[in-house]
Amino acid sequence: MNTRAQQLQAFDRLLTIMDELREQCPWDKKQTMESLRHLTIEETYELGDAILDNDLQEIKKELGDVLLHIVFYSKIGSETNTFDIADVCNGICEKLIDRHPHIYGDVKVENEEDVKRNWENLKLKEGNTSVLQGVPSSLPALVKASRIQDKVAGVGFDWEEPHQVWEKVEEELEELKVEIKNGNQQNMENEFGDVLFSLVNYARFLKINPENALERTNKKFKKRFEYLETQASILNKSLKDMTLQEMDVFWEEAKKL
Repeated sequence: MNTRAQQLQAFDRLLTIMDELREQCPWDKKQTMESLRHLTIEETYELGDAILDNDLQEIKKELGDVLLHIVFYSKIGSETNTFDIADVCNGICEKLIDRHPHIYGDVKVENEEDVKRNWENLKLKEGNTSVLQGVPSSLPALVKASRIQDKVAGVGFDWEEPHQVWEKVEEELEELKVEIKNGNQQNMENEFGDVLFSLVNYARFLKINPENALERTNKKFKKRFEYLETQASILNKSLKDMTLQEMDVFWEEAKKL
């Protein structure tokens, strides 16, 4: 692996290239924080895909893309004398030191849960009016539910045993069944949301990331359905013209691949 000196040299090289591109490239010169925002989100999702695929070479590439965006935002910030990359680095360093008094201070912790609890309490002392203040409103709903539950658990608002959470899932399912029988669309949607929220909470107790779990299922379904399409094409058949029984034969084959 590279030495610290080599790592710093590589980072300096990236900063130099960013300076040159901002000065000389017509596209780079036009970019603003707002114009980069959707690209940053896209790059983050691409990194997430590579992590789920456990593709280390792709992870390395996507990390570079994300790092470029961090450097780009910092460069734009420096042009208005608001902040630069040093401010960004020093800011996160100070936050890490402040949020880890068990490493840089005299606070004692017994386990990971103590660390998370201290983290949330420290954020409240820093001026946050709610432990949920740090959950971005633009997060996808499934991820947001997971982060909300994780944060409130960090200050002790939590179930004691996993079986209690599963009982809550069953309770919400029964309430959904009642609303399905009643046929009220708005109530059905409300209760369906409660079911999903309780399942996300149960996943946390099982130490399962619900976003990762669902995405793996998405990928699995996509792979099997594409196999079904391929086999139908080989037979010169359209899926619309096949019976469910015919399609199920190929589906079962795909599950064995």
